[in-house]
Amino acid sequence: MSQPVHDGSELIPRPEKTPAAIKAALAVVAPARLPEMLEGQTRAMAEAIEKGSISPLQAFVAHWATVVEIERRPDTTRAYHRANYLANHSETIDECRRQATVVAELYRSAFAAVNG
Repeated sequence: MSQPVHDGSELIPRPEKTPAAIKAALAVVAPARLPEMLEGQTRAMAEAIEKGSISPLQAFVAHWATVVEIERRPDTTRAYHRANYLANHSETIDECRRQATVVAELYRSAFAAVNG
């Protein structure tokens, strides 16, 4: 399984796993994604109320902590976005699968780092 290659550089330290800290970190490392995060937070709150459970909010925080973990490391960010681009622009299904696997492995590794 692929692991993110860390050259030691981080744009920011890993934030606390709170919506406010994750939002502040995202504003630095991927500000264009803030509207997406806020939309997701609204959906998670609505789903939590509907279900009477905090699980949707926990999933929201876990996902966005993972996104920030990817985006705060330039080497991981490059690898993740390159593989995602190549998966979406592959000429063959096999190449698409290979690149999608890289995307999934990088995401899982980042998820484990912040949610493990």
